[in-house]
Amino acid sequence: MPRAQQACATPGCPEVVAKGRCTECRRKAEQRRGTAAQRGYGHDHRETFRLGVIARHPFCQYPGCTAPSTDADHYPLSRRELVAADLDPNDPQHGRGLCHSHHSRETSQHQPGGWNQGR
Repeated sequence: MPRAQQACATPGCPEVVAKGRCTECRRKAEQRRGTAAQRGYGHDHRETFRLGVIARHPFCQYPGCTAPSTDADHYPLSRRELVAADLDPNDPQHGRGLCHSHHSRETSQHQPGGWNQGR
């Protein structure tokens, strides 16, 4: 059964879509968001933070999970909060290892606006 059409989720956009945002509004949101490197997730993040966190926490730190860590999560402060406090966001002491599923869950629940909200 075909999905009902609805208005684009971007306020003021007249486009009708199956769900979420129209193609043009998604493109504009991604441009505003910037690349991963522009947001601070470049070489230093991958080589210093991520590898250091996973070395410290080889298994997911989410309560009750025993899966291997695949993602490095800024915790207890977010990357934005660390930068605002003039702390090094790439220092592995500011992170915990999580499996991909739990990292996605934590990010969607605790980042302002959740995933891909054009922020």
